[in-house]
Amino acid sequence: MSAEEHIVKILAAEFVTHNVRRFTLEKPVGYRFEPGQATEISINKPDWKNERRPFTFTSLNEWEHLEFTIKIYSDRQGVTNELGKLQPDDELILHDVWGTIHYEGPGTFIAGGAGVTPFIAILRQLYNTGKLGNNQLIFSNRTEKDIILKEEFTAMLGDRFINTLTQEKTTQYDNHKIDAAYLQEVVKDFNQYFYICGPDAMVDELEQTLIGLGVPKEKVVREQF
Repeated sequence: MSAEEHIVKILAAEFVTHNVRRFTLEKPVGYRFEPGQATEISINKPDWKNERRPFTFTSLNEWEHLEFTIKIYSDRQGVTNELGKLQPDDELILHDVWGTIHYEGPGTFIAGGAGVTPFIAILRQLYNTGKLGNNQLIFSNRTEKDIILKEEFTAMLGDRFINTLTQEKTTQYDNHKIDAAYLQEVVKDFNQYFYICGPDAMVDELEQTLIGLGVPKEKVVREQF
């Protein structure tokens, strides 16, 4: 693997939910990536520059800046806690572009919490190029306040943006774990691509559930490292 490394300044940082922060960064000249890809990021400070963590690009390649949408774990003394403290003009270090989920064709995206981040750029790209079609997003969160980019996903997808909450009951959203019964309720066609991202245990379970519902294994798309 090449030792690609770019030091970039933070241009803006804002919270988009109570614990998810959007970072707008400088974009190095000639820097390229595909929607769904990621890079490792470290903080350009002596105690943190060797602490690399993977994050997915949520910007599009043609934008003049880079964007990352990152869940901040302020209860842990780790990288994301430190990212939650950074301000404009602080610096990050970007490493190689790699992975992770590639768009193969129309289908259903299923995300748990911050696992939605690889889908943000993919869906934005499809929307901007008029190719969103009948793709849908099923998004599982604990509570309504955890829903990332609720307004943007609604604007792009309309009623094909399906939310289910596991720890809160509301009249607006479903209150159901994403299991076989729920998928049979909200998915009409199982002969399509299914893109899944979230906690490892959730992704493993969903892959087996989808295969059990007749989805060909090659049509279940998950992160590739």
